[in-house]
Amino acid sequence: MAKTKKKPKATSNIIAKNKKAFHEYLIEDRMEAGIVLDGWEVKSIREGKVQITDSHIHIKNNEAWLFNANITPLHSASTHVSPIADSTRKLLLHRKQIDNLMGKIEQKGYTIVPLSMYWKNSHVKLEIAIAKGKQLHDKRQASKEKDWQREKERLFKKHH
Repeated sequence: MAKTKKKPKATSNIIAKNKKAFHEYLIEDRMEAGIVLDGWEVKSIREGKVQITDSHIHIKNNEAWLFNANITPLHSASTHVSPIADSTRKLLLHRKQIDNLMGKIEQKGYTIVPLSMYWKNSHVKLEIAIAKGKQLHDKRQASKEKDWQREKERLFKKHH
């Protein structure tokens, strides 16, 4: 009898996505950043109690910081730690990456936004991007383009 290999379960590594960023910004350059977390934060992230839709990234004193990322503490959190859900968290980047980010965001209209939070091995990583804010007419154009793509797929499916 031949032994069959068991397929690993297809679990997604993505913890949280910032779909709002793709609507509000034109994404130009992406990179991966580590994030400094406490133990209770990692436990909450494992439970999926994280939201990054309204979060943003600032660079202060040549260090990158994540603001407004909401990690909801678990009810079974430790008694000797007072968890703060919206505290600022330090991002782990190389000096060259921070210099590159600083050079880009000094240009008018550019900012740094988090796109997604995911697991890489046993570490939590954050995909960040240099983005330029969309104006209202850009958002309308993107919406029209998306609708046209959907309509094209329907027509193609209908004829084949």
